[in-house]
Amino acid sequence: MENKKNILTTSNLSIGYHSKGKSKVIAAKLNLKLSSGNLIALVGANGIGKSTLLRTLTAIQKPLSGQVILNQREIIQYEMAELAQNLSLVLTERLPPSNLTVFELVALGRQPYTNWLGKLSQEDYSKINQAIALTHIDHLLDKKHYEISDGQLQIVLIARALTQDTPLIILDEPTTHLDLLHKVSVFKLLKKLSKETGKCILFSTHDIDLAIQLSDEMIVMTAENVWQDEPCNLITKGVFTSLFNDDSITFDNEKGKFIISS
Repeated sequence: MENKKNILTTSNLSIGYHSKGKSKVIAAKLNLKLSSGNLIALVGANGIGKSTLLRTLTAIQKPLSGQVILNQREIIQYEMAELAQNLSLVLTERLPPSNLTVFELVALGRQPYTNWLGKLSQEDYSKINQAIALTHIDHLLDKKHYEISDGQLQIVLIARALTQDTPLIILDEPTTHLDLLHKVSVFKLLKKLSKETGKCILFSTHDIDLAIQLSDEMIVMTAENVWQDEPCNLITKGVFTSLFNDDSITFDNEKGKFIISS
């Protein structure tokens, strides 16, 4: 079995927020492991705390207690520029208005490494070209970013994250707004990239059936617990049956998918 390196771990992590002088705990005592070469899906019902977990793992939000360890160092010890060399983040927000071409957008992934002039070195161009080749977006490079489809833009943003060349890539719902064909192509691309580059890729998604089929591991959040395991083990443990508190949605353990009853 291949030797996988732990890139990010959490130690007794409690996540949540402070409101009116009180702490609202969303999930507690989380001990997660994100390892090299793994594609990991984060799933759970709406409002369960997936975004809070992602914000905490990426140092956008402080934990209520416990630690997030990135490459053997507590994440809050990183300077911003150094953090950007260890972790890249792909969000679903619309890009701000600009005339950037696809090539220029991908090249922005080198910002953590360029000098104050933003001048690209030979190594920067090499990383950019590798990302373009891995994601097969050569035909889009001269287009403005607003001239391409949502599905194409999602692939371009993944290419930008690859250009950033971090051991960990975290994506917040990368398949939102995409049709089934483009959802599958994004999932398959992420799977391919985790295997070919050895990077760990964590993504949140509502497409649970697809995630079960294509992920190496899943982190499943419910009101009672947070599990991390391989999809087949989670099915065996009956974890998915407790995901939605609705009698019309049941999980078929034998088929490995959700069934909707009328």
